[in-house]
Formats: sequence, C-alpha cells, structure tokens
Amino acid sequence: MTKTGEVRFEASVPSFEEVKAENKTTTVVLNTGNGDIAALALIKGFRFKVALMEEHFNENYIESDKYPKATFKGNVVDFDVAKLSENEKEFTIKGTLELHGKSKKITVPAKIRKTEDGIHLTSYFTVNSDDFDIEIPKMVSNKVSKQVNISLDCTLK
Repeated sequence: MTKTGEVRFEASVPSFEEVKAENKTTTVVLNTGNGDIAALALIKGFRFKVALMEEHFNENYIESDKYPKATFKGNVVDFDVAKLSENEKEFTIKGTLELHGKSKKITVPAKIRKTEDGIHLTSYFTVNSDDFDIEIPKMVSNKVSKQVNISLDCTLK
C-alpha cells in the first residue's frame, strides 16, 4: 500500500489556459494474493497552478464539500506477484470509479513492475465528465474538455 500515490488529471483545450491538477496523497492498496486493488483520493488534495481554478474546481464543478473523495475498487486481471520483475508488464484493471456521487465501471491499462522499494504501478486513461454529472458552465465550455485524461503513479510498499 501507499499513501503517497500521485494522481494527475488534465482537461485542457488547445489555445486556452491549461486545466490540470495533481494530488500526491492518494492512498492505493493492492492485495498481492488476488489482485484486488482500491484507491482513494481526497478531492481537496488536488493542486492547480492557479488558485482561482482550484477554487472553481472544488466549489462549482466537483462540489468537494458534498463529494469529498474519489474512489476506485477493482481487480488487476490475471495478477501474479511471483511473475513480476524489474521489467514493466502490461495488465488490465477492471473496476468501479466513484466520483461526484456517481459510479461507473471502467477498464484501464496499467504497467506494473518490481522495484527495490516495492511494486511500481502506472496507469493512463480517459473519462468523460458527463459520466459523473459534472457540469461545465456554458461560459467556459469551450475552454474545458469533457474528456479528462487521468494518470496514476505509485509505488506500493
């Protein structure tokens, strides 16, 4: 497990100010016996370059007082800790992402390898803000993408 997993997201649109944030306090737990995996990110843990953007994200988009966390519960398909090495191996993770009070089943790719510090896991995937009833105000709809690119990077110890 780790409590310092890094989750980043980006919903930028070309020619406009970048819309991206990072959370370096994501908890991720992997059961090496059966491949079950769970992650929890506190919404207010996401940091933006622009403070006003962070405020709008928390108050208007994600409503972090009402929906304080994002969670994922799933399974790394065909996971076998004995077959891990220093070389990255590609896996598929299937599970349910819960965000903004909505749940959606997702299937995402992951790369996993053994390191001196533990098990290193990375994943890159895209979700649609509409799937989680996240409304983007008309006034900025051409500046914020509904397709949100997400990355996870963590070392489980």
